[in-house]
Amino acid sequence: MEITPILIIAVLLIVLYLLYRRTKELTEQNGHYESRFKDVIDAESELDKINQEKEKVISETQTLVSSYKEKRNLYERLIKELSIYENELDFIEQGFYQPIFNFDTSEKFKDEIKHIKGVQKQMITNKEAIFCNTNWTVGDSKSEGKKMVNKAIRLTARAFNNECDAAIANVKWNNIDNMIARIEKAFDAINKLNETNDIHISPTYLEYKLFELKATHEYQLKKQSEKEEQAEIKRQMREEAKLEQELAKAMKEEEQFQKLLDKAKAEAEKASGEKLDELNAKIAALNSELQEAHAKSERAKSMAEQTKAGHVYVISNIGSFGDNVYKIGMTRRLEPMDRVKELGDASVPFSFDVHAMIYSENAPALENELHKKFDFQRLNLINTRKEFFAVTLDEIKEEVFKVDANADFYETAEAQEYRQSEALRKERQHIETQPKKVDLFPDLELA
Repeated sequence: MEITPILIIAVLLIVLYLLYRRTKELTEQNGHYESRFKDVIDAESELDKINQEKEKVISETQTLVSSYKEKRNLYERLIKELSIYENELDFIEQGFYQPIFNFDTSEKFKDEIKHIKGVQKQMITNKEAIFCNTNWTVGDSKSEGKKMVNKAIRLTARAFNNECDAAIANVKWNNIDNMIARIEKAFDAINKLNETNDIHISPTYLEYKLFELKATHEYQLKKQSEKEEQAEIKRQMREEAKLEQELAKAMKEEEQFQKLLDKAKAEAEKASGEKLDELNAKIAALNSELQEAHAKSERAKSMAEQTKAGHVYVISNIGSFGDNVYKIGMTRRLEPMDRVKELGDASVPFSFDVHAMIYSENAPALENELHKKFDFQRLNLINTRKEFFAVTLDEIKEEVFKVDANADFYETAEAQEYRQSEALRKERQHIETQPKKVDLFPDLELA
């Protein structure tokens, strides 16, 4: 077959047509792909954009974390400062307290506190506690300026004294450093607020407020010490009771040997021969034992004479009868505390606290004298055997000291069971509403 130009042209036209169609299909397909994958066509450009956004987020996060830590530190500092004004302290960093007073009784501490308060009052009266160095005028009036200053001084005194009173009232053995810081902080803050008025709390007045705080703190420590001394006195009382028990035991042994001796002598009068010899030997032995028992009994008598000696006790029961109600009684028991425990049996909800256990060679007379003195202050005016009196411990002490100046008194009414019951009752009442403690601001760290 001969290939003609026309055939070649026809073939070329066909090829061109097919190429055109293929090109058109590819163009349409490419347009479809471009439409479908237009967001990822420029991959490198998109990746750069993402990395830039990432760096921006990291930078902003670092800034936020830094700001968070700064504010968290501020929060913790404020919480620590706030703890100065709160009592719910978990023994936060308490240093060893060095006492500044050297009194041997809590009564002397009370006298010192009274003296310190008197000095403070005198400083206020003499205008030495809070003062102003500027003669202010109000509307060109010096008298009005003086009124303004006096009013500001009174307000300053009230603010500072209230803050000090709150600290002193809340001082405990484990928060003295915080209460000192609280008063000093109030002193600095109030003086700073009064700078523009040129009104100042004197450092001497601050010093006396701190004296009062420390004296109150040491007074509480002394009372605790006296409670321990009371325990020692009870131990001594138990020793005295032991001596009395030994006396009773010695007298009983002497009586038993005397009975055995009398019996042996009676039998010897009727015996003869070997039986008599045995009884005479027994009588000799019993005589020896009787003499030994008698000597022992006499020694015990010399140590614990059987007289009107006994103990007059002063006890209270705040949970049962309230404050300033005392029972004044006496006991000749070998262990006087047994009587107190007996009184605190099932008839009252709480145990008694012992404020005094006074040994007297004539305990009935001392008890009767106290009962007569407070006769009109009896709770039960009909039955005088009910020995409860509505008096203060100071009144009782005054009368006892007339007879025994060395009598020991313990003012603190521990009322342990009562106070623990009250605390548990409050805890049960508030347990449902008590907010759960969570860490409001946990630590943050970047990965």
